Amino acid sequence: MSRIAQIRQRHGIDRVIAHLQDCLRQGHPLPDLEVLAAIAHQSPFHFHRLYRALTGETPGRTVARLRLLHALQLLAQADSRVTEVALKVGYESPQALARACRQAFDATPSALREDAALRSYWQQQFALPAGDHANEEVPLQVKVTTLEPFDVVVVRQRGAFDDLDQAFGQVYAWAAEQGLAGQLQQLVGIAYTDHRDMPKRECEFDCGMGFGHVPASLPAPLRQLTLGDGEYAVLHHVGSYAGLEAAANALLRQWWPDSGRVLRDAPLYYHYLDDPEDVPEAILRADICVPLQPR
Repeated sequence: MSRIAQIRQRHGIDRVIAHLQDCLRQGHPLPDLEVLAAIAHQSPFHFHRLYRALTGETPGRTVARLRLLHALQLLAQADSRVTEVALKVGYESPQALARACRQAFDATPSALREDAALRSYWQQQFALPAGDHANEEVPLQVKVTTLEPFDVVVVRQRGAFDDLDQAFGQVYAWAAEQGLAGQLQQLVGIAYTDHRDMPKRECEFDCGMGFGHVPASLPAPLRQLTLGDGEYAVLHHVGSYAGLEAAANALLRQWWPDSGRVLRDAPLYYHYLDDPEDVPEAILRADICVPLQPR
C-alpha cells in the first residue's frame, strides 16, 4: 500500500470512497458533504479541501470515476446491454453514458464491451483515485507559528480566478476614498472553491486588505473579517499565485497527516507578499496559512 493510501485510510477518506461506491452499486441517493465529512470523522469546514488534497480529485469526480468503473464491470458481462448498463449505474440515458465514455476513454460503450484488453486497461486506471498516480513530491518546509489577530476589509468575488484583481481594486478604491490606502498592511485571499475544479461562474473568493483598523460601518458588498488569532501552519510559496491551491493541497497531503495537529474551523488564507503588477510571476511570494487547534 502506498503512503498516500495509508494516509487516506488513517484519516477516514477511504471510508468515504467505499460509502460512495456502495451508494452507486445499490442505487441509493448520494450523501452531501456534511454526511461524507462525518463518515471520515473530519470537520465539514475543511473536508472538501482535505478530500481533494488526499485523493487528487473532488468527491464529484470520485463519483464520476466510480460510476464509469462500475459501467466497465457491467460491460464485461456476456449478456450486457448498453441501455441497461447506463440506467443501472445512474446515467439518464445510453447517450449520456456514451458521452461519458468518449470523454474518459475515447471509446464507445459497445467498443469497450467487445474489447476486453481495452476494458481491462481502463479498469486499472480508474480503480484508484487520481492522487495515486502522482509523482513523488519534494519535502515541504512548513512552520508552525502563532499569529496575532488582524482585521481585513473583504469583498466576495464570484467568477473567473483571473478577474480577482477587479475585486481587490474595488476594496482599494474604497480605501482611497477613506484616506486609508497609504496604510495598507495586508493583502489576503480566501478561496472557498478550487478554481482548477469549478466552472468559472461558480468560483468564490474573498479578496481582502488590512489597514490596521476598520471603520465601524462598511458599504455593501464590503464586510469585515478577522484573521490570525491563533496557531497556523505556514508554507512560504514562491511562484505564480495561480499555484497556491496546489501548494495548499500539498501542505495538507504531505505535512498535515503526520503532524499530530487538528485543523481549526477557521479560514485557510493566502497572505500575498508581492504585487503581481510590480513583481515577475516566477518570483511572486505568498504565505499559505492553515489554522490549527491549540495543543
